[in-house]
Amino acid sequence: MSVIQPGTATLRKAKKTTVKTCLDNPFVFQWKTIDGEDMHFILETLEERIKHIGLKKIESPRKKKRSLTKKQTERKCDAGANDFPKEEAESHPPKPGWTDVSIRRQLAIGVNEVTKALEKNELLLLLVCKSAKPAMLTSHLVELSASRATPAGQVPRLSETLAPLLGLTSVLALGFRKHSDTFTEAVAAIIPKIPALEVPWFQYRTEESMAYADTDSSGSLEPEELAEVLGDKLTSQKRKHMESSQPDLSHVILQPLKIKKLVPNPNKIKKPPRKKKKAFSA
Repeated sequence: MSVIQPGTATLRKAKKTTVKTCLDNPFVFQWKTIDGEDMHFILETLEERIKHIGLKKIESPRKKKRSLTKKQTERKCDAGANDFPKEEAESHPPKPGWTDVSIRRQLAIGVNEVTKALEKNELLLLLVCKSAKPAMLTSHLVELSASRATPAGQVPRLSETLAPLLGLTSVLALGFRKHSDTFTEAVAAIIPKIPALEVPWFQYRTEESMAYADTDSSGSLEPEELAEVLGDKLTSQKRKHMESSQPDLSHVILQPLKIKKLVPNPNKIKKPPRKKKKAFSA
């Protein structure tokens, strides 16, 4: 039998179980995907408008590091080609950045920028690409856009169609701000094609989407007249919003909150301090 020498045995401390508190949502939110003719109409309308404006992001070319052998060969070639005249006419590349900054400020591109604009209630329309994975990237925009009364929908091939035109790698979310005068006609034509979002505590259609549906039902209006009507309604809505800053919660239906189980956090339990033993001198 192995004998344990005194002073060598140690007690293993049990690992503390980490408890994380999280708030779960019993509801499952899903986007209403826009397919068929409405999808092609939305993509064609945006594609034509962006091509007409010419909005694009130009990136500066990246300089590649050259190896020592290439530099030596170039110096030899330059030394041998000194006898020939050089042409100084060089084409100036365009400046990096957006072609028109004022038009770019009328849009919210990307999930982060769209989320910030929705929180400030600055968007008039929101389009989300179906190819966004995982779905958690854009799932929070459903209830956020419903709470701000902003029409929103999921459009397949949105990033595939608009990203090359804008000079970007991907466009997972695209929002149109309320002061976007350049895209007024396009927004007025797209909003009636977007279905209303279904959120349990917002069981009604927004006033703005109903107004756009009314404008769509009167098909005799031309695009210019439709844009004027849309602008008048937007100004009236802004005045109402300025007059009454508090939102109308008469249509809001609250659902009961059910608590299944309460688990105390053991890390927050206060334990009595241990008394230190005093060492007695011999």
